[in-house]
Amino acid sequence: MSEPLDVVEKVSAPLPELSADEIDAAAKRISDIVEPTPLQRIERLSAATGANVYLKREDLTAVRSYKLRGAYNLIVQLDATERAAGVVTASAGNHAQGVAFACRAMGIQGRIYVPTTTPKQKRDRIRAHGGEFVELIAVGDTFDAAAAAAADDVARTGATMVPPFDDARTAAGQGTVAVEILEQLPTAPDLVIVPVGGGGCLAGIGTYLRDRSHTTAILGVEPAGAASMTAALIAGGPVTLPQIDPFVDGAAVRRVGDLPYATVSKFGGRVVSHASLPLLIGTESPRGAGSFRMMQVDEGAICTAMLELYQNEGVIAEPAGALAVAALAEIDIEPGSTVVCLLSGGNNDISRYGEIIERSLVHRGLKHYFLVNFPQEPGALRRFLDEVLGPDDDITLFEYVKRNNRETGAALVGIELGAPSGLAALLARMDDSPIQCQQLDPDSPTYQYLT
Repeated sequence: MSEPLDVVEKVSAPLPELSADEIDAAAKRISDIVEPTPLQRIERLSAATGANVYLKREDLTAVRSYKLRGAYNLIVQLDATERAAGVVTASAGNHAQGVAFACRAMGIQGRIYVPTTTPKQKRDRIRAHGGEFVELIAVGDTFDAAAAAAADDVARTGATMVPPFDDARTAAGQGTVAVEILEQLPTAPDLVIVPVGGGGCLAGIGTYLRDRSHTTAILGVEPAGAASMTAALIAGGPVTLPQIDPFVDGAAVRRVGDLPYATVSKFGGRVVSHASLPLLIGTESPRGAGSFRMMQVDEGAICTAMLELYQNEGVIAEPAGALAVAALAEIDIEPGSTVVCLLSGGNNDISRYGEIIERSLVHRGLKHYFLVNFPQEPGALRRFLDEVLGPDDDITLFEYVKRNNRETGAALVGIELGAPSGLAALLARMDDSPIQCQQLDPDSPTYQYLT
């Protein structure tokens, strides 16, 4: 039996395309619920770079991230039948909050799938925003596992999927960030730095800027442990990364969306390392006008940026939110340029700060771990403290590998240096000591397991 004509027409009707005009339309659709976020000049970052550095404060939206823009833009366009069937989404946390907020605002039922690794703070906020209109379901340890579960739900129930990035309506809503940036500055910025996870935000912002601001360069930044857009651009299409570091939970995506990749790949850019970035980031002109580049930033550098934002500006940024700011330390920027960093979110669980501090110290060369094999003789520990440890070095961790050891045998020792330059002297003293010391490589499986 054939389906009713109206259903056939609904299925075959084309969805909106991602374009600057559609992003302008999205800005109008969401204007009643999403207020423009501040564009804040940061004196510290400006002085450090010689540029005029602004933060686009998406952490100050109702859901503390830009994700509300895309979620609301999609859901508000659903017809009565689709709204009655409800919506489903998968998210690492921020998009879920946007969907939850939109569901409650429009009275639509939604089911939200998140990875089990989603911080408790984000889960609590999802429930708070959605109330009785959303059901929160935790499944798998990655976004991709949650996405698979959400897709199964849609196939079973006929609900409408609200993709966090792989949909033109979502990307158009996220692209409204660029609309505000151009409205808030007297002249177009020279560079906009965009954090990248699934690629929807980069696709939206990039599409708008390349159409409406031809002199603005764009830099997409990924966490080094989840560089899925970089992998896609190198491979010539989206690829599934075999493993990722889930620390930057808002950008830890194994595979970028098909639509974001198709959009970004047309920007005509290239993948670069920080060492090869000239001037702003472009080579088309001395100021990098209109160019596009992708790069990655180490998770430890992201942690350092988070801590500096908190300690200096009082800004609480989540790891993905600090991606763009972390990139500033990796590139050369032409003095006097206007640079906008998208601070994409501020949903950070306070319980994570111990790990954040740890990763920052390791990245800055201040924290090191060693396996120390103390000789089977009394006073071995005292000898290590007197002869090996420097005057500005502190032991932050000391655990015997075997519990029955008493100042003899192997121990895991964490040492924090007064300055990164102190490592060479510490290693030299270890070499001169009869006590056997083995430094643990941060990239080794043993290091990851022990810490």
